[in-house]
Amino acid sequence: MTAGPLEGIRVLEVGTMLAGPYATMMLADLGAEVTKIEPPGGDISRQVSDAYFASLNRGKRSVRLDLTTSDGQAGLGELAADAHALLVNLKPSAIHRLGLTYDALRKWNDRIVCVALTGYGLAAGDEPAFDYVVQAATGVAALTGDPDGPPTLPGYSSADNSSGLTAALGLLAHIVSGHGGQVEVSLRDVMLSQLNYRASAYLNEGVEPRRLPLGAHSFYVPAQLFPTAEGYLALFITHDGFWKSFAAEAGLQGFPTMAERAERREEVLAAVTDALAGDTAASWEARLRPLGVPAAAVRTLRQALAATPEAVVTAGDFRLVRSPVRVAGYEPDYGPPPRLGEHDVSGAVVES
Repeated sequence: MTAGPLEGIRVLEVGTMLAGPYATMMLADLGAEVTKIEPPGGDISRQVSDAYFASLNRGKRSVRLDLTTSDGQAGLGELAADAHALLVNLKPSAIHRLGLTYDALRKWNDRIVCVALTGYGLAAGDEPAFDYVVQAATGVAALTGDPDGPPTLPGYSSADNSSGLTAALGLLAHIVSGHGGQVEVSLRDVMLSQLNYRASAYLNEGVEPRRLPLGAHSFYVPAQLFPTAEGYLALFITHDGFWKSFAAEAGLQGFPTMAERAERREEVLAAVTDALAGDTAASWEARLRPLGVPAAAVRTLRQALAATPEAVVTAGDFRLVRSPVRVAGYEPDYGPPPRLGEHDVSGAVVES
């Protein structure tokens, strides 16, 4: 097997919980050497559970430094002198106070790339910016759920995960540029960016987004969840070819064009709902997939993992989901999460 595409890239992380650690774990999976700088008591995510910590920190090194002390700052400088990048997700005030910006670290290494992953930006203050709060603040929660029900949040940390991936992209882009500097990524900006076509429709055409039943798409019809004889089916008909194949299999006639299906939405949805009620979600998936029609039965996490055993890897004592990035000729070495301070320099002072 070839070396990872990021072999030789050295990344420092001062991260907590999810967004920052997820970003650097994606880099570690691709071969980067990631050193997690932890306070003497460790990243607080270690207190959640061992499995939680492992899911975000496999394959990293752990060094303890008390960055509030002169010894800790000296240790940070030594690490920065030999690093390509630092990624940090803390409050802006802490990032500045602990010297985790490019302006603070350039004296050690003027080619280092410093990525600040915050809620609203380095200059925006310390407003609380947890995943759910940002989803509420950016309109995502208001867009989600049935129209007669309350706003709804996804069942996983979509803002944190999306922001982590964006931060990793920004970090690599600046490394490729060949010179050091500061990169900023905020959870707010990432979630607004991911509202792309919704925001564009509003900004350019004045179209206010609205919630539709069963997560229906605002234009494509039928494109939503449907109840079946057993379970729910996600059906996503985006063009007339898909509709022709689906309609033939489901015994439906009429509504041949996308425009007509959009105009006669309620009639189409009623007809599709009646047709799908005659079989189970799993059976419809099996019938429609060979025809090239986008459809999937709604699965639980247990069912989804059972259906994709190749997605599960072993990292030390933990079974985890593999990296989503697959590089030809390279298979990541999924190392275990580090023990706290496992890679401390002998004799280093970690606390005041």
